[in-house]
Amino acid sequence: MVTNKTFMAKPGMIERKWYLIDAAGKPLGRLAAEVAKILQGKHRPTYTPHVDTGDFVVVVNADKVVLTGKKDKQSFVYRHSGYKGGLKAIPFGVYMEKAPDRLIEKVVKGMLPRTKLKFHKKLKVYAGPNHPHTAQKPEKLEI
Repeated sequence: MVTNKTFMAKPGMIERKWYLIDAAGKPLGRLAAEVAKILQGKHRPTYTPHVDTGDFVVVVNADKVVLTGKKDKQSFVYRHSGYKGGLKAIPFGVYMEKAPDRLIEKVVKGMLPRTKLKFHKKLKVYAGPNHPHTAQKPEKLEI
């Protein structure tokens, strides 16, 4: 008799890797989708939905990410103060000049599930080519 058992990863079994992604010239949405997949651990055969099996991701050159089409003028980043009429809409292009690292964090966080696992805490984004995570020896990942 053959029994097939589904593999379920335990939190202590996971060995996390560090990946380095260069965002220069990459479309924002495609970059964010790949980063979200790696943060969740969906690229691994040991993916388990209720356990954080993902890896750390370091994104450099966030200021050189590309917005396709007319998204820099027609798409907005929204914030609300909590008061009536407190909605602020900032065009992607303006937000990109002001804080490109926060824009990538916001887009990736929007693609992650809203669970207690807090996948977005393993994402590190830097506007320039330098980062302080050389001690972790991140693997260069091409997207």
